[in-house]
Amino acid sequence: MRVLFSIIVTALLAACSSSAKNIAPSYISPVVYQDYDCSQLAQEAQRVSSHAARAAGVQDEKASNDAVATGVAVVLFWPAAFFVSGGDGQNAAELAKLRGQKEAIEQAAIQKKCGLVFQARKPKV
Repeated sequence: MRVLFSIIVTALLAACSSSAKNIAPSYISPVVYQDYDCSQLAQEAQRVSSHAARAAGVQDEKASNDAVATGVAVVLFWPAAFFVSGGDGQNAAELAKLRGQKEAIEQAAIQKKCGLVFQARKPKV
């Protein structure tokens, strides 16, 4: 019985949305930005970073909501946990794309010797 319960809980947790920190960037070629000058790269980096921050917030909210709903369902009535919608969807794909664009912009800026400083997001303590 414990083994069955463990398998069910593991399967349900796998269906939950990933937290933003666990979403890897998609590959975007820096060639896309080869015609940009340093000022344009800086503006694009700011735009992409802003959109990525928003998408990361939405993704973390989805992950938190999925975890709470799954936990409540498992405690109260475990078959209901199968109806918890979750998993990574369009927002996670968008976040991965935006992170890939940020990396491509950073590589293009390095190649052009723009001197732009890209700050990594500090982990929450």
